[in-house]
Amino acid sequence: MPEPQLTQFKVLVFDVYGTLVDWETSIYERLKPILDRSKKPWSKKEALAAFGVVETDLQAQYPDMLYADILAKAHAEFERRLNGDGGSAAPVFASEGGSTSAVGADPSTSVSGAGDSERSSADAEHIAFGQSIKDWPIFPDTIPALAKLSETYKLTVLSNVDRSSFAHTRAALEGTGNFKFDHVMTAQDIGSYKPSTANFEYALKDVKEKFGVDKGEVLVVANSLFHDHVPANALGITSCWIRRPPAVMGQDASVHYAFDFETLGAMAEAVAKEKVKP
Repeated sequence: MPEPQLTQFKVLVFDVYGTLVDWETSIYERLKPILDRSKKPWSKKEALAAFGVVETDLQAQYPDMLYADILAKAHAEFERRLNGDGGSAAPVFASEGGSTSAVGADPSTSVSGAGDSERSSADAEHIAFGQSIKDWPIFPDTIPALAKLSETYKLTVLSNVDRSSFAHTRAALEGTGNFKFDHVMTAQDIGSYKPSTANFEYALKDVKEKFGVDKGEVLVVANSLFHDHVPANALGITSCWIRRPPAVMGQDASVHYAFDFETLGAMAEAVAKEKVKP
């Protein structure tokens, strides 16, 4: 069976945060005050891995919650679990059963033992974290690569985000006027978060209805192995891994992918080379 070619696909389905946007740098910088208060000498990798567990737990528990609120809640829950740690990160940050109280609804979600004014300050910090999506930086190669890829493909988005938060990112990505996304699908639209296969089934249905393109001509382009490549594998959708080293969140999974590039820019260059082959 011949090796797949990048140019055999018609629609690209992009993950955004981690693939097009550098969420890890921003998340880590905003977790540092919690780490400093707790006096935990964690590395960036340790902190991001722990935060990823918290976020995944909450997305599974609250599939209808807006992503900005998930982030605020995850920030509070990260601090709660950190403060309850007996010295080892792994047991406290393992998936826990039961529900987690909403930010500000229970003192356990704020700084342990804090009074009303301290809780109010802590809640404001959690909420600010949830609203920080608009400030997450775009990888330098992303916009030129998307402009180039738009000459060959329909560009679509399938992201674990709410519509309002993504509007800021979309404006920043499309601001040059050199390309536009052809279609956007968010967790808010679907009512669940990746890695649910429901999100990818929704995407395939939308792509078929809007562009008349079947699964065999759809390529998932994503950094997260856990959130994107695992469900793509389960549904038989071809995928391309954008590594973005030294990425941490979503990298702990065993998957198959047809293509593998360090950056989106490298992928765009590979597509251009294929197009000029005799």
